[in-house]
Amino acid sequence: MTANARGNADGVVAEKSSLGHDGNRKFVTALARGLEVLRCFHPRDGFLSNQEIAERTGLPKPTVTRLTYTLCELGYLMQIPRLGKYQLAPGTITLGYAALANLGIRHVARDFMDQAAEVLAAPVALGVLDRNKALYVGISRGSATFTVQLEIGSRIPLVETAMGRALLVTLPEAEREEHVLAAVEKHPEKGMLMRKTMDKAMADYEQFGFVVSTGEWRPDIYAAGAPLVAADGSGTYAFNCGAPPHHFPPERLYNEVGPVMASLVRVVDDALNGKRPLRPDHNWMPAARTAGMHENRPEHGGP
Repeated sequence: MTANARGNADGVVAEKSSLGHDGNRKFVTALARGLEVLRCFHPRDGFLSNQEIAERTGLPKPTVTRLTYTLCELGYLMQIPRLGKYQLAPGTITLGYAALANLGIRHVARDFMDQAAEVLAAPVALGVLDRNKALYVGISRGSATFTVQLEIGSRIPLVETAMGRALLVTLPEAEREEHVLAAVEKHPEKGMLMRKTMDKAMADYEQFGFVVSTGEWRPDIYAAGAPLVAADGSGTYAFNCGAPPHHFPPERLYNEVGPVMASLVRVVDDALNGKRPLRPDHNWMPAARTAGMHENRPEHGGP
């Protein structure tokens, strides 16, 4: 299986985007193309050839060849001569870690996420909107075990996942509709289901403060998620927690997992705004979960 095929299988292939921006004299197309090359590398990809990069970005292969050469010279890519392929170099990793380090919410939320993951016996993740995907920027695994691993940097669908829906419900209606339309155009056979589940997500968020997914993206993952809109205007984030259906049946999503995600949002928001200490205690979680942890450990973790 090629790296490009693996990207398709994981559902994280970079979207081809228009880089022309005709009429905008401030837009530097060459820079945009170089950044698109860097964006097309995904977790667990390994190495990519110029041809695979061209397929992912939609750029002509001769253009990609010049861009990869330049990025290697600048220290953002590293060529493996034996394979004729490329991987991200330390220069790019430095940029990524700098970006993560500047997301203050990750540091504030970490201990609370750890606590929720331990109590629910399932991974708890933090994500942001990245074009038409939800991007994982933090994850706490607790003592859960699983075989399908989503990591920091993983990108997952918006309309079909709890994390994605949590991000979508906070958007203005027109912007949310653009994302839904794009998803329906990509998967027209799922169009009716996508519309129905998004309507349900809006209703759930209005009533409960969280959203759920019950296998629409992957049948082995049921999850709940809740959004946090930063008071300082720095962005919108989402927390989610997912596991197999036998660990998180729908009634548990609504009665337990969802309320914990909604409470996680409130406590992190309070901590960000100096309304409570950064050190967590069990007082912030719904009472039903403070007595102990669930005995059955999940086999998978996800959105």
